[in-house]
Formats: sequence, structure tokens, C-alpha cells
Amino acid sequence: MDASAKAHRRRLPAGRKADLAAYVEQTGQVTVGDLAEHFNVSIDTIRRDLDQLDREGVLIRTHGGAVSAANGQLKDRALDVRLNMQKEEKERIARLAADLVQDGSVVMLNAGTTTLAVARALRNHRDLTIATNNLRIPAEISPSAFRDLFVFGGAVRAITQATTGPVTFTMTPGGPEVDIRCDLALIAVGAVDQDGYSTSNLGDAAMMSEMIQRAERIAVLADSSKFGRRLFAQIATLERVDYLITDKAPPREVAAALAQADVEVLTP
Repeated sequence: MDASAKAHRRRLPAGRKADLAAYVEQTGQVTVGDLAEHFNVSIDTIRRDLDQLDREGVLIRTHGGAVSAANGQLKDRALDVRLNMQKEEKERIARLAADLVQDGSVVMLNAGTTTLAVARALRNHRDLTIATNNLRIPAEISPSAFRDLFVFGGAVRAITQATTGPVTFTMTPGGPEVDIRCDLALIAVGAVDQDGYSTSNLGDAAMMSEMIQRAERIAVLADSSKFGRRLFAQIATLERVDYLITDKAPPREVAAALAQADVEVLTP
């Protein structure tokens, strides 16, 4: 294909979007400005193309750009990338999750950007006991919201800024483990399908599963981009939780499975 034919192809929306998708997949992470310069089109055009490709599942839209969806189901993404993904959806989910939390209750929160949004949404609560493996929550949650805040120990995963290990505490170093229970576990997951909830990391899945086992009520948090997917490590089957909090109604097959499992779906 000669230079003029290539230029003509880029002027065609379908051809440009195919080239754009291939470029993002090859590069991994791009900005709107870089793409506009590379394809010699306006920033508004690139934004429209990225929005459409995100809806089609070809790539993942972030604030100011996009990241490749290739192998996205199997690989972790850095926290700074995930903080800019589905931001508005996560804020809506967080507000719904905060409504389930009663003042004076004991709450477990796992790692993830959605649970960071929940921590911020708890600013008007009081006398909470919070237990988490999310190393960012102590800096995000309002000091007036909690009475006690505990962070589970274990190996630190820098990419998620969280710990991975047993959901336990000891009164003294080397002493016996203290049995812990919570009123509500708020668990952000990577995927939801008819078989259950899953994530990409085995250690994270084990910790989430243990949090669920220690909770009186469980709410899974997942934006609509997580539906119909299954990742490497299963956390729990559908019926194991009480609520699924999301930004919009699940697709038909997932909704039917959730209804059969007696899971209450909460949407804005």
C-alpha cells in the first residue's frame, strides 16, 4: 500500500479505528494527544474513536487516553491506570455501598480503586471499625468516620498497593490468632459471570474469599465492564453474597443467574 493509499485509509473512520486499535494494542498505553498527532486528526475525533472502541471492548478508556485490552483478563494493571478507569461508575457504586454501612458497624474492605471510592464515600459515617488490606484506605478515609482502623499484614503487592496474606490478627507477636468477624464485607471483584465472581490474582482471590467467610453480609462491587467475564481465580459462587452493587443492570444471562442465586442487584 503506497503513502497516498495509507493516508486515504486513515481518513476513513473504520480504517482509522482499526489502525488506532492496533496501535494501542502494540503500544500498551497511550494518550489522546499522542494519538491525535500520530493519526493527524483532532483530539475530539480521537476521543470519539476511543469511546466507541471502549464500548466495543477493543480497548480500555482511561482519563486522558487508553490502555490495551489485550490479555487484560490475565494481567494486573498498575493502580494509577486503574484509578482513571470507569471513574464515574465507581463513584456511583461507592455511594450505594456507603448506604449499606451502618454507623458503629464493623466493615471489611478489600483492595481496589472501587473500595477507595467507598472509603471516601464514608465521610459522613461515624464510629466504624474498618479492616482492610488496601494500603491506600488510611489516607483516603475521613478520620471522623472510624473508631478503629486495621490493616491486614502480609506480602505487599506494589502494583495494587495492597497486602496479600491471611485475614488474621494476633494480640502479641507470635501469639494465637484472634477470631474476627464483620457486619459487612465490601468486596470489589475483577469479573462477574454466571458461575461466580473472579479476579486475576490467586492470592487476592484467597484473601477476598476469607473476608467473605467472616462477614454477616456481603456486597460485591463491580462496574458493568466486569460482566460476562471470567478471570483466573474464582472468589465465590454467585449465591454466596447478598448484594451485587453495579452502575447498570447486568446482561440478561448474568441477571437471570443472579436472580436464581437470590442476589439483590443494586444500581443507581
